[in-house]
Amino acid sequence: MRRAGRAAVLGPALGAMLAAALSLAAAPAHALFEDDVARARVEELRKRLDETARLVEERLGRLEDRRALIELASQIEALRGEIARLRGQVEVMQNQLDTADKRGKDLYVDIDTRLRKLEQPKEAAAEKPPAEAGPPAAEVKAYEAALNQFKLGNYPLAISAFHGLLVTYPQSRFAPSAQFWIGNAHSAQRDHKQAIAAWQKVLSAWPEDGKAPDAMLNIASSQEALGERRNAQRTLEGLLAKYPASVAAASAKQRLKR
Repeated sequence: MRRAGRAAVLGPALGAMLAAALSLAAAPAHALFEDDVARARVEELRKRLDETARLVEERLGRLEDRRALIELASQIEALRGEIARLRGQVEVMQNQLDTADKRGKDLYVDIDTRLRKLEQPKEAAAEKPPAEAGPPAAEVKAYEAALNQFKLGNYPLAISAFHGLLVTYPQSRFAPSAQFWIGNAHSAQRDHKQAIAAWQKVLSAWPEDGKAPDAMLNIASSQEALGERRNAQRTLEGLLAKYPASVAAASAKQRLKR
């Protein structure tokens, strides 16, 4: 194959040179070697043949190098396509994660709103004299300011504000909710261990509060995020046993079925 390639590269000119050399070689020996001119021509043809062969070898070498470069370029292009595909997958996953975070935050806000609506009739039924009907305006303002920080995604500020509320108003009716939202803020920052600790405080200090079942459900979610599936299962089972009539218990049943 390689010799055939060389012949193709040499072309007609090299064929003519070979024919001339063969014709001189076929002449009688005494006539050839008595003629200095003929001897010089033979030597010249031999040198030209050697030089042509060398050039052919170089061209073949360059062709092989070019093929290798073409193959390498093709591999590099394929790798670039693979990197672009993977980058697209990463962007899709990041968008999905951001969407899940937003949905979780909206869910927390919705739960808090519904629970506060449920708490209002209870407070009205147990209403005392007007001066004691509700918490001080400053207390309400402090709670709403902390909750607004959470809604804006300023989780560290929200945690500090809720802690400030608990220190300033330790007997506040917002205390269970404040502790609950501290756990949610840690969870939103993917600090699941701190979130679990915050929600466990809700269960230990205010086990009868409306936030307690949701705190327990959130603990199971964080345990799953940490890879503690057995603990999460036990938490969900405990939620069903302790708060069977809660909305959170219905979610716990669905999770246990899955």
